[in-house]
Amino acid sequence: MHHILVLGAGKSATILIESLLEDAHEQNWYVHVADVRLDTAEKKVAGYGRSAAYRIEPNDPEQLDKLIQMADAVISMLPPPLHIVVAKKCLSHRKHFLNASYLTPELMALDEEARAAQLSFLVEMGLDPGIDHMSAMDMIHDIQNKGGTISSFRSHCGGLISPESDDNPWHYKISWNPKNIIMAGKDGAHYLSGGQVCHVAYNELFNPARTVQIPGLGLYAWYPNRDSIPYLNTYGLSAVSDFVRTTLRHPAFAAGWKKIVELGLTSETKTIDTDGLTFAEFLNGYLGGMDAWEEPLKEQFAFLLAHNNTPINLGLLAPADILQILMEKKLALGEGDRDMIVMLHELEYRMPGVDALQTISASLVVKGKDQVHTAMAKTVGLPLAIAVKNILNGRIQRKGVFIPVYPDVYQIVLPDLEKKGICFTIISSAVLSSPPHPL
Repeated sequence: MHHILVLGAGKSATILIESLLEDAHEQNWYVHVADVRLDTAEKKVAGYGRSAAYRIEPNDPEQLDKLIQMADAVISMLPPPLHIVVAKKCLSHRKHFLNASYLTPELMALDEEARAAQLSFLVEMGLDPGIDHMSAMDMIHDIQNKGGTISSFRSHCGGLISPESDDNPWHYKISWNPKNIIMAGKDGAHYLSGGQVCHVAYNELFNPARTVQIPGLGLYAWYPNRDSIPYLNTYGLSAVSDFVRTTLRHPAFAAGWKKIVELGLTSETKTIDTDGLTFAEFLNGYLGGMDAWEEPLKEQFAFLLAHNNTPINLGLLAPADILQILMEKKLALGEGDRDMIVMLHELEYRMPGVDALQTISASLVVKGKDQVHTAMAKTVGLPLAIAVKNILNGRIQRKGVFIPVYPDVYQIVLPDLEKKGICFTIISSAVLSSPPHPL
């Protein structure tokens, strides 16, 4: 029997845990789920056999040791700064390690030791990063294996609200870690355009005019996601002239968040006494008069102000912390709400003997079932569940620290994702009659 330990049982872990528990009998697994709140872990395993729930204190090294020692593979859904702590303990106890977060230099430094120990440390194995890598590399390698040369790569991904549940002027509801939403883009972004590295500062990141057409859904705004440049070599595309990985939002959201950044509402550098202060008073302290504002900004901020005369009463908080509490209250998924994941890859390339530039695009749309079984939880959790199964059964044999850009990983995972309803549609394949649009 194999033992799998999942550390963290929050929103994004729901379908991961359910998938592991549903397969536990067939695969001969025992699934251990630990969270800082015992009741959260217990709810995730309720009604299932071959499972156990624990309360965990991530800063308690002895407790972590005990939990990791009894596992064969550990999936960390904890906050990113804790991944390295867990990974080092997995290395010490000779356990496989997986997560859905970005690869860090500290994790990469464990590569040689993980290889020597014959361990798989698979990271960036969620949605974005994760499914984006695997689906993109499948397209890239297919073109390259046919002798093609890729000149432009654009990959867009967004956790959005499904149109039937879109009922607020922000055209957005929270389906994943709210702190990450508030802090998105703080470091600005880098990408490649026309062969030149472009830097976008935080205050210029959210631009509603920067859009892409999503087939069947309409126009969405995009902003460059973090630093795309390191992925040029990762994807084997060092010769391209355009390369960008982006996040999708509704154009109205981009305009509203641009104003939020301009107003300083995401600041972490000062504190405000919230005792006796209402959310409306907090916002009005930043807004001033909105008479000269245009729509939809007026409507968006009026929506945030409405019915918010309850005192916050949480002592000293940074504006970003207050904004997070407010957004969690106003933009929460309601009962019956469905979120939506949208991904779009756009590639331009040339084939041997063909002078014209060709283009191919592929899209993914996944809708959630309800406010618990979200598309976000499905697309983050299932890649991890499929990967750990295939690591434990020996089908994924790659060792060391790696992300899922290799055929011996994605050719195993993608077909299983397709069986679960996560599959891409080729939406265009054509010869360009005019030069491509600049980024």
